[in-house]
Amino acid sequence: MPKAKGIQSHKLFKLGKAPAKADDRNLKFAAILKAPAPTVPTEFDFDLKHTGIPLPMFANDVIGCCVISGRAHQTLRFEDLEQSAVISITDNEVRKEYFKETGGEDTGLVVLESLKLWRTDGWIAATQKLNIKAFAQINQLNHAEMKKAIFLDVGVGIGLSLPLSAQDQIQAGKPWAVVTGPSAKPNSWGGHYVLCPGYTKQGPVCVTWGQKQQITWDFLDKYCDEAYAIFDDVNTAKLKAALDVKKLNAFLASL
Repeated sequence: MPKAKGIQSHKLFKLGKAPAKADDRNLKFAAILKAPAPTVPTEFDFDLKHTGIPLPMFANDVIGCCVISGRAHQTLRFEDLEQSAVISITDNEVRKEYFKETGGEDTGLVVLESLKLWRTDGWIAATQKLNIKAFAQINQLNHAEMKKAIFLDVGVGIGLSLPLSAQDQIQAGKPWAVVTGPSAKPNSWGGHYVLCPGYTKQGPVCVTWGQKQQITWDFLDKYCDEAYAIFDDVNTAKLKAALDVKKLNAFLASL
């Protein structure tokens, strides 16, 4: 596949998300929520309750593996719930999966295609083969839906068509917020994928490039072109209370 835009345009912050791929057959997150939907707090951070989870680069300062790096960050949190321990995922495991999916070239990845492989084939992380149960598309413009998914401890993976202004903001330790001018053009920097394990009143908080990065809701609305709730399993009290498992399993059986 052609290289994702902006993949090697920065010395430290490597990109690597190819343009979003639409598929009307995707499971919709809203379709499997029970009524009434769960009430969520004003702010939430998975990592405040589940302490000790590190924020590695996962090689995303060298190659455009953000899709797999985001997967690794999410796997750390899934397995903290599953195994009650922080597993040790290596940069080499991230690299190996990334180049397996790209065919050996540093091209970046299509998020949707990578999610499908994570579900069907799994990947080796901390020497274990790990799969997800399912993923569901979120309406990223529906902030309540985004918050519900994050609060249910599944985490949300989002794709961003980053503007050049995002470079200056992250380097200065500032939130990703909407600005004006030529540097505000969507995708003028390139595509990036991140995990959001929390949110504040300002907007989602993502894990990327070895740190937490605040995103404003306005920035999300303008630059997010895909968002997914990803389920390791329906195995927590929150999920059992909030999800229609019969609908989820029926969808999976139809694949």
